[in-house]
Amino acid sequence: MAKNYLVLEDGAVYEGEAFGYPSDAFGEVVFATGMNGYQESLTDPSYQGQILVLTFPLIGNYGINDAFNESDRVHVRALAVSEYCREPSDMYGGKTLDEFLRDNKVPGISGIDTRDLVIRIRQHGTLKGKITSDPDEVPGLAEKLRQAPMPSEANLVAEVGCREIERFDGGKDLTVGMIDLGEKGSILKNLRARFNVIMFPYDTPADVITESGVKGVLISNGPGDPSQPMILKHTARTVSDLSTQLPLFGICFGNQITALALGAKTYKLKFGHHGCNQPVMYDGRVYITSQNHNFAVDEASLAGTGLIADQFNVNDRTVEGMRHKDLPIFTCQYHPEASPGPWDTTFLFDRFASVVREGRL
Repeated sequence: MAKNYLVLEDGAVYEGEAFGYPSDAFGEVVFATGMNGYQESLTDPSYQGQILVLTFPLIGNYGINDAFNESDRVHVRALAVSEYCREPSDMYGGKTLDEFLRDNKVPGISGIDTRDLVIRIRQHGTLKGKITSDPDEVPGLAEKLRQAPMPSEANLVAEVGCREIERFDGGKDLTVGMIDLGEKGSILKNLRARFNVIMFPYDTPADVITESGVKGVLISNGPGDPSQPMILKHTARTVSDLSTQLPLFGICFGNQITALALGAKTYKLKFGHHGCNQPVMYDGRVYITSQNHNFAVDEASLAGTGLIADQFNVNDRTVEGMRHKDLPIFTCQYHPEASPGPWDTTFLFDRFASVVREGRL
């Protein structure tokens, strides 16, 4: 049985069985708490640059089906699980998780104590890590990891977003734009159910978007640090310019970009929110939401921006959504499209449709 080793920058080493593609992988180690939806998570572009640890003890038992993909490839750099299923149900065709990772050239490690690993991340915060098959590399690897830059310092959005303008005409009466920072397919699906859609690369200037004739703009989810220099230079500048011209709706990374564009600040969470069971208080009601982010909006920094935090995480009271007091702008930090997770907040797409039609919140 081939072995892999997951080494963390704090010196911890987890030895387990190698599966998936036989290669090494470096990334930011994060954990997600969903009981299912592993395929949607693996293909979520927001996981670019990360090694994903899944907390549910058995992963892959219902196999792989192309209909569950959120993009055209796996975006995590590696996968760590307690156990992966070798003989999944044939309900969806019987393709295994091992085969799926091999097809996408992504390594995995199985048979490790994911409970211990998650506790370590919760106590010490997100850690850099590397999966290697070479036992001789292990002794000096922690020091190399400590000296390595965090993956989120790079412009990960440029790696996952579209590179040219794309149009989706469904014969609807309204057309909206989407700034693609690494959008999940289910976001585009929800938009296309209501609008014609024009998708723009992250570095598209505001005048190109307004001249396209769109009636509103969604700023999508995406990976990395929202204050990364190229994101501030291009995307935040574009959103700032658009803020007084068109209705805006920011999702996840788009929530953070909207805050930065209007003068607020963001910060990195200790271990982020990843999973499909995060409770959010919104308008006097608790919604269970799907989330995948490592950064959050600093509520105190919203003063003077016109933005008002109106949604909060029940567990840690981080900002989960905002609205502008004067302009037709609103956001959410979670994923209303779910995939995986509950559909409690899909009504936000209908709210966006109303805002686009009426020009006000």
